[in-house]
Amino acid sequence: MGSRPSAAASARRRGLRFGPSFAQHRRIDRLRELLSRHPRGVTLVDLGRMLAVDRRTVRRYLKEIEREYELSPLRPRAGGPCLWRIRPSELPRKVEIRRAQALALLATRGIFEALQGSALFDEIDMAMSKLRAFADRPGRGPNAGLADARLEERFVYLPRLTRDYSDKSEELDELFLAVSELRPLSLRYLRSDKARPGREEPLVIHPYALVLYGDCVHCVAQQVVTQEIRTFAFDRMFDLRAVSDERFELPRNFRVQDHFQGELGALAPQAPVKVVLDLDARAARNVRDVSWHPSQKSSALPGGGLRVTLAVDEPESVLAWVLGFGRSAQVLEPESLREAVQRELLAALEGYTKKK
Repeated sequence: MGSRPSAAASARRRGLRFGPSFAQHRRIDRLRELLSRHPRGVTLVDLGRMLAVDRRTVRRYLKEIEREYELSPLRPRAGGPCLWRIRPSELPRKVEIRRAQALALLATRGIFEALQGSALFDEIDMAMSKLRAFADRPGRGPNAGLADARLEERFVYLPRLTRDYSDKSEELDELFLAVSELRPLSLRYLRSDKARPGREEPLVIHPYALVLYGDCVHCVAQQVVTQEIRTFAFDRMFDLRAVSDERFELPRNFRVQDHFQGELGALAPQAPVKVVLDLDARAARNVRDVSWHPSQKSSALPGGGLRVTLAVDEPESVLAWVLGFGRSAQVLEPESLREAVQRELLAALEGYTKKK
């Protein structure tokens, strides 16, 4: 599809107004940290030097800080520049954490591998580095002297797939900001429907949630025109632009879990269809306690097999899941799914029987 302009570049070309960039967020975080470290106050000149920005920009950042904390500027009696500080009663408090809790959080860092290349991942990585430095300290009691045990490297989450969104890092940051600040988002979405595959659909959405699901990034959002809540795959979203001067309200009853069907992927806004699948004894032994879908019902079959019943939005969306069982599974209904399985198996067999 060729290279695409970044969201920021598109915004400048079209004269659109956007929310603060992640570079600004980083500087604002740094400003917050500087003010916390200097309870007696810091001048605008010193803040500008430490942040590598001019005084006008520092003043703008201070206004952002005032949304979270009350600032208490000090004006020396003998004259001189004003000293800026956070009111002492509002200084951020330290979060107490035990070593075991730090290690548990470090074990989750692999979940965020799909965000690599984005500023959001950089922020998460910085936080993880602080946790790692804390976890590396020698423990007490039975853990005394075990600073080199490297448990944070041995108690880990490993993603099934590794995604690289580095070529869409600005758009990923734009999506995160729109979700976090409840701002409408315009984009182009690559459709996957059979009628017009590959067509890009211009949309304006209210992004309710950013979801790391199946080692990929998804966005649950309301499509503004149709008022329909859908799940969008980030790798099919392009030219994302968050509107800086508008915000939407998040519905009180919104739950991310209502828009995903467990192992079987995101829900589509359609009427559910009943799927019935029989597994032989060999497969049943391995999956008897596995839950693939919220609607799942299982019943034992003679000979040790298992009958699994699901209600899914699109039967063919579970085709790959069914084929993964090989000869251990047989679809009873719907007929359309049985036929789809037969077509795939025949096509696979034909590929193996062709003469080279």
